Amino acid sequence: MQFPELETSRLMLTRLLNEDADSIFELFSDEAVIEYYDLEAFKELNQATTLINFFNSRFTENSGIRWAIRLKETNQLIGTCGFNSWNLKMKNAVIGYDLIPQFWAKGYTTEAVHRIVKSAFLGELPCGTLNRIQGDTVPGNSASEGLLLKVGFKEEGVRRQSGYWKNQFHDLKCFGLLKSEYEI
Repeated sequence: MQFPELETSRLMLTRLLNEDADSIFELFSDEAVIEYYDLEAFKELNQATTLINFFNSRFTENSGIRWAIRLKETNQLIGTCGFNSWNLKMKNAVIGYDLIPQFWAKGYTTEAVHRIVKSAFLGELPCGTLNRIQGDTVPGNSASEGLLLKVGFKEEGVRRQSGYWKNQFHDLKCFGLLKSEYEI
């Protein structure tokens, strides 16, 4: 199965490579990036390689996919996005994304998310044609909530204490987007 590479006007969405370890380390060692994440800030470069291998294993196992978000002009990795999991039988997936802070508020993540959502609803990915995509945020993560709303997701409610990381329970706000609601 060939990894699907996608592009937008400003971005290339490609497979994560071991050569991306420095950029992934920069991303996930930043406290601002992982504030709402279910992991601690990276302290060692090998953690980045382990995460790259984990993200790539999702694709190999056909259980999800994660792309490197790269600037088209320079090929610089500025973040990642993808489907943390998908369910082929139920035709749904859970979306996730992150970006190096110097690239925040420039529309890059919104552009990338629109592209992967469109591909999923058109059946261009190994998951087949999805009908529903879900995004979860920790209450207070207004940037992530705003991104999901901008793409067309609807807030569906709060799942109380449904997450547990960093030694505490977290409520998760659930957002959903249906194929019939998305303008391709």
